[in-house]
Amino acid sequence: MARALYIHWPFCAKKCPYCDFNSHVRAGVDVAAWEHALLADMRAEAAVAGGEQLTSIFFGGGTPSLMPPALVAALLAEAERLWGFDAAIEITLEANPSSVEAANFAALAGAGVNRVSLGVQSLDDAELKFLGRLHGADEALAALETAQRHFARVSFDMIYALPGHTPELWHDRLKRALSFGTGHMSLYQLTIEPGTRFASDVRRGRLEPLDDDAAAQLFSITQELTEAAGLPAYETSNHARAGEESRHNLAYWRYQDYAGIGPGAHGRRGGVATVRHKKPENFLKAVEAQGDGIAEARALAVSDQAAEALLMGLRLAEGVDLAALSARFGLPVAGLVEESAIARLAAMGLMWRNGARIGVAPDGRGVLDALLAEVVADTLVAT
Repeated sequence: MARALYIHWPFCAKKCPYCDFNSHVRAGVDVAAWEHALLADMRAEAAVAGGEQLTSIFFGGGTPSLMPPALVAALLAEAERLWGFDAAIEITLEANPSSVEAANFAALAGAGVNRVSLGVQSLDDAELKFLGRLHGADEALAALETAQRHFARVSFDMIYALPGHTPELWHDRLKRALSFGTGHMSLYQLTIEPGTRFASDVRRGRLEPLDDDAAAQLFSITQELTEAAGLPAYETSNHARAGEESRHNLAYWRYQDYAGIGPGAHGRRGGVATVRHKKPENFLKAVEAQGDGIAEARALAVSDQAAEALLMGLRLAEGVDLAALSARFGLPVAGLVEESAIARLAAMGLMWRNGARIGVAPDGRGVLDALLAEVVADTLVAT
């Protein structure tokens, strides 16, 4: 049963050129209509995915910090009524570090949010302009200071491996970012996603991404500096002090069930994958017509579940327990992984094995996708 809840708010003030998330710019938002629809979608999901207290709620987007705090409070109150809250529940809200949104931080904390994830992305004004962000570096630092006053836990995002990024420049930028003392950071390499404006720019020769070797060097610097600062990677792109890992992220990467509501939200419950209608207007129509926003609820084959659990679990520094996965999915270990590949990669220092648990070593994180292609059993992928 789901113990984590994801709520998607699809609206942004501006679409960033690198973003392929389900975000939309609208001239106005009917907050009352959205409160009605999100509450209805939540109740419908709880009817089939209820039963256990929630340990995590995550407001993602879009830009959830644009939500009125009263709406956040109403959604949290209903979630607590439907599921109940674990005493140590983590309630995260993604926020842009603009002064307008930072002004809501006290009210959002009062509504029950106890962790905020700030989309800082860069501490350089020219880079922020390149990334299409609406805030400046000084505004971001002011928002970070405000967030640290109001929330027990603060994370912030940075994007690196931008065109022109050198090892020296990124070393200095990351060193400065780490000096602000947050317990969690998400550090992402710039990727060119299909359908984004940056993808069009690359196709037209207006943008030249950093090459793979240079990006790999920056990745190594990232691992070294975060480790030294006491925020080692617990997942490929996520770093935290011990005990400050994102509980919602862990639930997802450990392949636990989670409920997802709101436009485009994905969820997983009892071997069924759910996805809501992406376009906001279509989501509202679906809730009105059928009582929920579900566009598809698909039963996953056991082999698909096992493959997904491996692919996600091996992103984590803790790795995966093959014996536990074997018991969970009723498949032999030999049907999950290629043992010879694990042995060979471990001998190369790219993976590790400790009894039934396997994982990707630090030197293997930069080539994770290639490792996964070798490790996941061919029979599992082909099934």
